[in-house]
Amino acid sequence: MTRVYAIGDIHGHLDALRRVHRLIEADRRFHGWDDAPVVHLGDLVDRGPDSAGVIGWLMAEAARRRDIVVLQGNHDRMMRLFLQPEPRRDPCLRQGLTWFHPRVGGLSALHSYGVETGDLDEAGAGREGSDLAALHARATEKVPAAHIGWLAGLQNALRLDAVFLVHAGIRPGVPLDRQQEDDMLWIRDAFHTDPRDHGALVVHGHTPVDAVTHYGNRVNLDTGAGYGYPISAVAIEGRNVWQLEAGGRVALPVPDSFRPCMD
Repeated sequence: MTRVYAIGDIHGHLDALRRVHRLIEADRRFHGWDDAPVVHLGDLVDRGPDSAGVIGWLMAEAARRRDIVVLQGNHDRMMRLFLQPEPRRDPCLRQGLTWFHPRVGGLSALHSYGVETGDLDEAGAGREGSDLAALHARATEKVPAAHIGWLAGLQNALRLDAVFLVHAGIRPGVPLDRQQEDDMLWIRDAFHTDPRDHGALVVHGHTPVDAVTHYGNRVNLDTGAGYGYPISAVAIEGRNVWQLEAGGRVALPVPDSFRPCMD
């Protein structure tokens, strides 16, 4: 039976990320889950104080440990698109917003690399033309090429038997092996409101909730790290999920009304 650890949205909080890794290592030792991978559900960057530190730390951990898996989130893609030789705006970003808008948090990521953003701090939405070109030049000078390349290599999802791990979710009714990147990074309502079993337990983040929640067909791990709340981690065995706390595992209840369709 599948055993895996999963970590929700991080948003530039390196100390909190290290804390949940310590919880996982303690749980691994206690329960003997030596071979269980540790999957990060994306949104490594933006809003928090140390996006650069998070990427650097995860790169190092992934290089030395075979059990580390990092998925791409929509914020990671926004950063990657801006840092291309020709900067691009994510086409799925809501009209009127840019990666620099305070609600999105890209300026915090650039600040963590020592990039001077000037009056974009107040303008928030960013500017076109020479201002944007100058910012792009400063950013590509300060952000290591290794970080940009590593972001470009992140996968969008991981299927482990009865578990499907992804940043935002899936398009209901579409086979899991045919999901589109835009949906896996950005989808919300169409996925959240669909009560069907998707053929696997979908473990995701992207949309903040007050507490890690098991909905029967999906589990949401985004507990609002981007807004100063904790990062959450869980242990998963099949469709059973436990949240990891300082005192150990806490089982997440499955709604009584949910009955998965088992093939």
